[in-house]
Amino acid sequence: MRVLGIESSCDETGVALVDGSGDGVPRLLSHALHSQISMHQAYGGVVPELASRDHIRRVLPLTREVLAGAGLSLQDVDVVAYTQGPGLAGALLVGAGVAASLGAALDRPVLGVHHLEGHLLSPFLSADPPEFPFVALLVSGGHTQLMRVDDVGSYELLGETIDDAAGEAFDKSAKLLGLPYPGGPHLSRLAEQGQADAFALPRPLLHSGKPDFSFAGLKTAVLTQVRRLEQQSGGITEGQRADLAASTQAAIVEVLVKKSLLALKETGLKRLVVAGGVGANRHLREQLNAACERRKVRVHYPELHLCTDNGAMIALAAALRLQRDMGALTRGGGFEVRPRWDLASI
Repeated sequence: MRVLGIESSCDETGVALVDGSGDGVPRLLSHALHSQISMHQAYGGVVPELASRDHIRRVLPLTREVLAGAGLSLQDVDVVAYTQGPGLAGALLVGAGVAASLGAALDRPVLGVHHLEGHLLSPFLSADPPEFPFVALLVSGGHTQLMRVDDVGSYELLGETIDDAAGEAFDKSAKLLGLPYPGGPHLSRLAEQGQADAFALPRPLLHSGKPDFSFAGLKTAVLTQVRRLEQQSGGITEGQRADLAASTQAAIVEVLVKKSLLALKETGLKRLVVAGGVGANRHLREQLNAACERRKVRVHYPELHLCTDNGAMIALAAALRLQRDMGALTRGGGFEVRPRWDLASI
């Protein structure tokens, strides 16, 4: 069973092909990705209309690239999967429309996939895939959640952010520091040059005893520090900027690590999966690895190139679902997107 996956939820167009034959972990045959970062940089953030138009331009050439990389043709595809949500409505409609069209033209079934489920299951494509059950820390640009995962489709929400996500805290703090879009990776690189204890920044809800998150207060604290430094000396030196970046990263990472450990303790599980774009952060991986090693907990990550949004995770999630329930497939007809979609509800 070969599954073609299309991801178009925001500012990356991803297409991939996986082989989900049998009951083992599906195998990635080929994947291709186009990032829109350079296009959106001029605006300091994602412009939805531009994102949608660029998906239209990219998805078919990427599909041809993926098929050529696998040495296959469209006729060799058994199922077409696409990101159904959550995400930008217009961007989602591009992937859904292409998937539905391919399904109709090829007489192949089509399957909509939850974007966060794709992230959550993406470590199964790594060299060290996890085993069920596990606790999952989902940390992406707009989502920060802790889930108990007992199997594909069996998810229990343990905790989530009550305001900004960790990725938003990175990006918004980076913007306050005058760093270019996308801010998170730039802040992390700058943090390597700074002192993490230079500024006493808050760790919201750190000691709440619950696996929930809050990062809006941290962003406000960064703004306060920036204004204070500007008032004192008329500007921020590069050293101060690096120190504030390092202090910001340390605060975010400390909260993520402590809440993950709390979720592991509450569930009694000894396996943690980290997924989403922030999961590529080197400091987060170092701190989680050290903390989990002390507690004899296994940690699993996606490969670095699969941390961002990509078609491989969509094709994988579809293949894993179909291994368990082929009845999820539909042929022909219209298509549906869900810009807002709770993962725990699927």
